[in-house]
Amino acid sequence: MLQGSRRKQGAPGQLEPMLNGSSQDHPPMSPQVQVQGSGERAPAPEPPPYPPPPPPCTRPRLVFHTQLAHGSPTGRIEGFTNVKELYAKIAEVFDISPSEILFCTLNSHKVDMQKLLGGQIGLEDFIFAHVRGETKEVEVTKSEDALGLTITDNGTGYAFIKRIKEGSIIDHLKTVCVGDHIEAINDQSIVGCRHYEVAKMLKELPKATPFTLRLVEPKKAFDMIGLRTKSTKSAGEGRMGSGRETLRLRSKGLATVQEAPSEFEERAARKVDDLLESYMGIRDVELAATIVEAGKDKTTPDDFAQALDSVLGDFAFPDVFLFDVWGAIGDVRNGGI
Repeated sequence: MLQGSRRKQGAPGQLEPMLNGSSQDHPPMSPQVQVQGSGERAPAPEPPPYPPPPPPCTRPRLVFHTQLAHGSPTGRIEGFTNVKELYAKIAEVFDISPSEILFCTLNSHKVDMQKLLGGQIGLEDFIFAHVRGETKEVEVTKSEDALGLTITDNGTGYAFIKRIKEGSIIDHLKTVCVGDHIEAINDQSIVGCRHYEVAKMLKELPKATPFTLRLVEPKKAFDMIGLRTKSTKSAGEGRMGSGRETLRLRSKGLATVQEAPSEFEERAARKVDDLLESYMGIRDVELAATIVEAGKDKTTPDDFAQALDSVLGDFAFPDVFLFDVWGAIGDVRNGGI
């Protein structure tokens, strides 16, 4: 007797057993029956079940480690797509209100504006959340046009001081520090305002007239907490590719994993950030990166202006600013400094 196998129709790659009793002299019996020695028909044995399909290929979970900057156990967070959701996840881990978080830094517990979390997080970055500390009020007399403040915001309605110009009006007020959240101007709350709105309010204050700033400083860090570097993670938790990948947070739509900015994009963004400070009194690396992204493949200033208006129309950038930004991007593209 010959035993063999044949492919079952409709199931590519699967094999079905041939029936006993088939030979060159006798055609195979019906697949439902089998001839026993007594001549009686009996049901054929059930074929072995086909193996289940492989599970769908899924990306590793993106799990980030976090601490409160002034000291706390380490928490783990995941499943956020923008800064607001990120703050909510951190608040949930540490049982605090999201409104307590002023801003976050990456890989350092210090109030270091070079480490400020913007719209991108490296997949190996450690997140430190700086929470509300003491509230203070300071009276300022605007004796010059410029106060010497550079403002940024945390993306959830808190504007804070990113830089203080040396020798400026604010620089002489030692109680005002980088990282202080500007909560109110002359008792008018500015919570919910963007950085450029706060900068405009300060710029429009009349000269020689005193005004009051209500500030909230970040809670002080413990001295024993040293500088943290990149965290280690368990297998399968976000180790994806070259190590230069980042999680890009978006105000609209889902967060995406993408390669870290190229050298051109980083250099161009730094120049645009400098122009934001010069024209608007703000610094915002993520805003600068968005501007560069809108203009890097455009061939004319008009195309650039239209692209920028479609994504950042609320800012109403002046034409002279757009012209200088276009020139800065072109200088970097052509190999300039």
